[in-house]
Amino acid sequence: MRVIVGRGSVTGGVWVPSSKSLTVRALVCAALSQGESEIVNPLVSDDTLAALNVLIKLGTVIRREDDVWKVTGGKFRVHNGDLDCGESATTLRFMTALCALIPGRHRLVGGPLLSRRPIGTLVDALVKMGVKASAEKTGLPPVTVEGGDFKGGITEIAGNVSSQFISALLLIGPFAPKVVSIKLTTPLTSKPYVIMTLRCLKQFGINVHREGNMFIILRQRYQPTNIKIEGDWSSASYFLALGAISEEGVVVQNLNTASLQGDRAIIDMLRNMGARVRISGSNVAIAHGRLKAIHADLSDCIDLLPTMAVLAGLAKGTSELIGIRRARLKESNRVSVMREGLAKLGVEVGEQEDRLTIKGMNVFWKTDDEGADETLDEAPSAAEFFAGATQESINLRSHDDHRIAMAFAVLGSALGNVAISGAECVAKTYPDFWKDFQKIGGEIQIDEQQSG
Repeated sequence: MRVIVGRGSVTGGVWVPSSKSLTVRALVCAALSQGESEIVNPLVSDDTLAALNVLIKLGTVIRREDDVWKVTGGKFRVHNGDLDCGESATTLRFMTALCALIPGRHRLVGGPLLSRRPIGTLVDALVKMGVKASAEKTGLPPVTVEGGDFKGGITEIAGNVSSQFISALLLIGPFAPKVVSIKLTTPLTSKPYVIMTLRCLKQFGINVHREGNMFIILRQRYQPTNIKIEGDWSSASYFLALGAISEEGVVVQNLNTASLQGDRAIIDMLRNMGARVRISGSNVAIAHGRLKAIHADLSDCIDLLPTMAVLAGLAKGTSELIGIRRARLKESNRVSVMREGLAKLGVEVGEQEDRLTIKGMNVFWKTDDEGADETLDEAPSAAEFFAGATQESINLRSHDDHRIAMAFAVLGSALGNVAISGAECVAKTYPDFWKDFQKIGGEIQIDEQQSG
């Protein structure tokens, strides 16, 4: 579908959904436990349902009751047919490792976008530990795994490609007859996601030792448990960004400010850009400040790239976003897609392999602001220009990437007259995004007939 976002004054409160990353990790840990576990407040989205459906096909019993998923694990079987992971990279990577434990032949497939995302590094690491596995398209899905020969031992894997590869190995490590040693050949990026996996393992009774650049896992048994899923900071980032461009502010609810999620870093980034931030319990209130440029390293919070790129495009001055190379391997090449989208709006963007430089449009600054740069052009501000525009909407493609679509919604709210194609892709992690966007005053028109 196509969504046209108008310039609006957003304010009010929004309750963000539960964490996708924690929901999938809890599902896998529960499936590996003998007995029944309860997952309270799981995220229900395309990605988490993909993981749930694959686990059911592999023999896990899952009962969905209101806001609780009751998972009875410990008994697996071979599924006759492909295991469809949808567009969920987390599901594909975790299930590839899990299938190494189940005797028999398994074939894991994904949708068009997932089929372009790499998995060869994980397959190679599994092969080193005795698993017969292969990626059918030179490092890309589909993946075939001959399960039952997971011996363990020492394997090596790069730490700067995808934390999901490391998490996948950590999840199955306790089942190996040999001690598992996972040696990182490069420094670890997206470290918070690995820490989240280690915390989840601990909650299910699994201990992992860290020695330098190596994770060491002894043979252990998962213990069923009850686990409550906290709010998702990645999903929250778009509403926190909306608060930063709203004079009245936005309150984002259901957030753990002590969370291990890397995207919690957006709070400090918004403060550094000049937004007003107030935290009360699980509520974070963000109000409008005159946004200024920022230098930010996104190595450990790569999913924030679209949000921060949009804010940098609206701010005063030239921002620099680094540590973004891995964003090229997401649902889309997010580095290039954000550059192209911002360029359509007249924003100067410099793209390098691991860096974006973005010259902001000074949307929230006026020439009579205290301390304003008197050397700025006297042309109308971007906000004034777009407010008076009568031309057709500026069309931005989501590239079927949920985070691109949601970030462009923030851009549209600030400037108006922005059309986002393929906007239904938000269901991957946030099915109610457009509903919540409208709830706090977001102006949208929906055309169900157009997509792309």
